[in-house]
Amino acid sequence: MIRKHKALPYALLAPAFILFTLFVIAPVFQAAVFSLYKWNGLGPLSDFRGADNFINLLKNAVFKKALLHNLWIIGVSLAVELPLALAIALVIGRSEFKLAVLFRTFFFLPYVLSEIITGVLWQFIYHPQYGLVRSFFASFFPRLSAPTLLGNPDTVLGAIMVVIIWKYFGFHMSILIAGLQDIPKDVREAALIDGANGLQTIGYVVLPLLRSTIVVSAYFSIIGSLQVFDVVWAMGKGDPVNSAETMVTYLYKFGIQRLNIGFGSAVAVTIFALCLLFSIVYNRLTAEREGN
Repeated sequence: MIRKHKALPYALLAPAFILFTLFVIAPVFQAAVFSLYKWNGLGPLSDFRGADNFINLLKNAVFKKALLHNLWIIGVSLAVELPLALAIALVIGRSEFKLAVLFRTFFFLPYVLSEIITGVLWQFIYHPQYGLVRSFFASFFPRLSAPTLLGNPDTVLGAIMVVIIWKYFGFHMSILIAGLQDIPKDVREAALIDGANGLQTIGYVVLPLLRSTIVVSAYFSIIGSLQVFDVVWAMGKGDPVNSAETMVTYLYKFGIQRLNIGFGSAVAVTIFALCLLFSIVYNRLTAEREGN
């Protein structure tokens, strides 16, 4: 009976572990092997190149631009998206806010839409001839023509960042609202009784207690920014002139579409290594903070 009891957890975990191994761990090692070859996906692996794919990748100007764009998306997500989500969460997360459920649903709806639908939708919004931007300029600036936001290399990345913020801030808002609900009301009330005003209560009571939730939200934001693909691809495939290229669109364009599977696998391994490195650093810093 004792042996059966000890074996039960392993038996229950076995199906999930098998699926995880087949569809996550095995493809990672397979991509690592492919990255060492020049291979078009057909025939045997025979043209061994070693680290040449990675060396060529690091020398590639388009990949460097794509990496820089991912870093810009991370910066905008942390500097704009998360503060916006926090501000809205502080307003509609209060129990006395009567329309809280309605507003939570309204702000969360963009996250429910698929990335492809979101990209196509905003393509129409940005369209310079019949989109919402065109209507705005026709109403308020009739003498000016609507800008071609997705066709201008100087504006396309900023236009896509607006879409990313619009789509994902509701997700972070929901996480922060869940964290706010875990803060006891007695703590806030005690601060107010001691003479703190609303801003002081938020700054000295709410935000310190919400720190772990904010850190988790920032983690999801950074990992998602490193892997962003669908929205960018649907809104122009990273063009014009690679002005909105990200690492994953670069992988798909220069690896999959051109049947350069070995080089594309090197890109995939690089993205995986960046995400893994960030996750290790994040977990170590989080563990040290909890230990202190």
